[in-house]
Amino acid sequence: MNRYARQIMLPEFGPDAQARLAAARVLVIGAGGLGAPVLQYLAGAGIGHIRLVDPDHVEEGNLHRQTLFRMGDIGQPKARVAAATLAGLNPDCRIEPVIAALDPANVAGLAQGVDLILDCADSFASSYILSDHAWRHDMPLISASVIGQQGYAGGFCAGAPSLRAVFPSLPRRAGTCASEGVLGPVVGIIGAIQAQMALAVLAQTGDSPLGRIVSFDAKTYRFGGFGFLNAPEPVHAVPFIAPSDLTAQDLVIDLRAPEEGPLATANARRIAPDRIDADLPTPSPGARTVLCCKSGLRAWHAAERLADLREGSFALMAIG
Repeated sequence: MNRYARQIMLPEFGPDAQARLAAARVLVIGAGGLGAPVLQYLAGAGIGHIRLVDPDHVEEGNLHRQTLFRMGDIGQPKARVAAATLAGLNPDCRIEPVIAALDPANVAGLAQGVDLILDCADSFASSYILSDHAWRHDMPLISASVIGQQGYAGGFCAGAPSLRAVFPSLPRRAGTCASEGVLGPVVGIIGAIQAQMALAVLAQTGDSPLGRIVSFDAKTYRFGGFGFLNAPEPVHAVPFIAPSDLTAQDLVIDLRAPEEGPLATANARRIAPDRIDADLPTPSPGARTVLCCKSGLRAWHAAERLADLREGSFALMAIG
């Protein structure tokens, strides 16, 4: 037990908590800036099994913040490189790399048999897909986000409100690390908080982080946060769906410009977001209106606007 001696000696931890970590199975979505500290701390702490999902390959622009990778890893799948690195850190921890993108069609399979989900993806669509699944299956979700020099980590579902309850609507413009920039230490700090929350849930030590958010602003060096155990779940939540979930009756609206890519489906109609009210046709009785864009943000706001104008069922697709 020399490897874990410093955490087992904690009065609130001990051998029983260590045994719970060894038996735990977790799903980590994303091996990037947040995933790097999360994975290293979880593997180091003795988590028994980590299923790591990431579709991307290592790029030179990742290296300033994604500390699992080196120059020689450029061009290699992130999930596979991270798994090899973590195996060298702790052979007690089994790392299962999955080179794939999360979507509503595969989330159930990816989360099969795990005790906790960690959202380390740079995608708000992924966050809501994971939260919807965790909420339906009473699974704890530790989700985090960093933009620029600010970020947060929070514990959702499994007796606490979902991500939708805390963030029922989105800003008109939602940046990402790719569009807004980010400093490495910020994702390191938020990722470390995320790992600490996950260990608290899995080891069952101390106060539960579920129903809490911790935030950090690197410009002011201030931490903040709040509890949200009383946040109400939204009455109507528009789900994200996968292309495989479409039916022949769905009215599919692609909100992207032509230069962003071909139509989402052969029978989709391309309508600019600022024309959604005037140009949108009426779906067949009982059919869904499915709104598509690259990240899901334009589709989200279009669905909100349409819900105020007409009755019917709506769904979203993020197809970037």
